[in-house]
Amino acid sequence: MKNFVVKTIANAGALAVAVWLLDKITLSGDSKGKEIGTLLLVALLFGLVNFLVKPVVKVLTFPLFILTLGLITLVVNALMLLLTSWLADKLDLSFHVDGFWTAVLGGLIISIVSWALNVVLPDED
Repeated sequence: MKNFVVKTIANAGALAVAVWLLDKITLSGDSKGKEIGTLLLVALLFGLVNFLVKPVVKVLTFPLFILTLGLITLVVNALMLLLTSWLADKLDLSFHVDGFWTAVLGGLIISIVSWALNVVLPDED
């Protein structure tokens, strides 16, 4: 359970950095409290998408991983971010990613920041 909370906090921090750096990734709310709540819900949604959908996509695109020497990871991460944006819209959360290339850059930022936060934040091990 502790690992789940740490990963969610890391995802929320990484998403916050992407929202802060990229104009075309938006998160809005009436107050800072609502924005933080939305950010945490989007982080949970993003974690769920990465847990359930990403492994299936990785298996289906395995030959492309070999062919592109892993660069297809950028596309897969972008697709997961776009799927999260679409689901957030369906769940009436005020999070939106505008365009594929924004999602590619956002996915790269989220991957780097999430990795760094997972290194810094405590883990179960």
